[in-house]
Amino acid sequence: MKAENKISLSRADRLFDIVNYVILTIVLLIVAYPLYFIVIASVSDPIAVYAGEVVLWPHRFTWEGYERILEYEAFFTGYRNTFIYTLIGTTVNVLITIPGAYALSRKDLVGRNVMMMMVTFTMIFNGGLIPTYLLVLQLKLYNTMWALILPVAVSAWNLIVARTFFQQTIPDELLEAATLDGCSNFQFFTRVVLPLSKSIIAVMVLFYAVNHWNSYFNALIYLKSPDKYPLQLVLRNILFENSLGDMVEDASTLAAQQRMGDLIKYGVIMASSLPLLILYPFLQRYFIQGVMIGAVKG
Repeated sequence: MKAENKISLSRADRLFDIVNYVILTIVLLIVAYPLYFIVIASVSDPIAVYAGEVVLWPHRFTWEGYERILEYEAFFTGYRNTFIYTLIGTTVNVLITIPGAYALSRKDLVGRNVMMMMVTFTMIFNGGLIPTYLLVLQLKLYNTMWALILPVAVSAWNLIVARTFFQQTIPDELLEAATLDGCSNFQFFTRVVLPLSKSIIAVMVLFYAVNHWNSYFNALIYLKSPDKYPLQLVLRNILFENSLGDMVEDASTLAAQQRMGDLIKYGVIMASSLPLLILYPFLQRYFIQGVMIGAVKG
């Protein structure tokens, strides 16, 4: 009887796994195909794309779009700017978020509940675009790199996620033991807390870096010099304002210009997404860990 129950349970488990794999495969195809289509469309003749001939494989293979992108100076300027903004912005974010989250996780912090209410309040209400814009002007940050970094120096959501991590990971007994050994709050934070918090630091770095890499709206509002545009704003201008400029001006006919423009658009989308696509498989576990931390009530 026990053997029959074991066999029955094993079959149920196998059936459950099969159903899960089928559902997850379908979801994967739904999510991955649009990106795959951009890949094959970027090396296919746009006429074949419009005709519906490009479905699973490239048709009339061509590298023209990528060759033209490599000749487009604004694209590389945007790439350089985005790397700089992402690196400096993420550094500022982490240097503020991690100490702030740890402080809010300490039970002996006077007024921490009021502070958390204020942080949470900003997730629901904020000053809005116009007051923020006026503040940026008054601080003389307009058309500077800092206009893209300082207004978003701290994310309330990331602060709460990091605070939850510290509450669950750093026990009060550890602080008490360190205090008995003559360890100050700063020493405890730098010598004990930070070495135990590598995972949450990695999560914060990833969350902030992805946000900076994909951001374009603040640059659209606060930057006026094209040589300071990040990559995503360059991409936006290409996609929505048709500002292909010199990239297609040597095409002989309007149809040829449209064809070259489409190739460039697909190629730019791929080129701008490539760094994150390369990094994500290696850093996926940190994204998952960040989601799990945020899912636990602090």
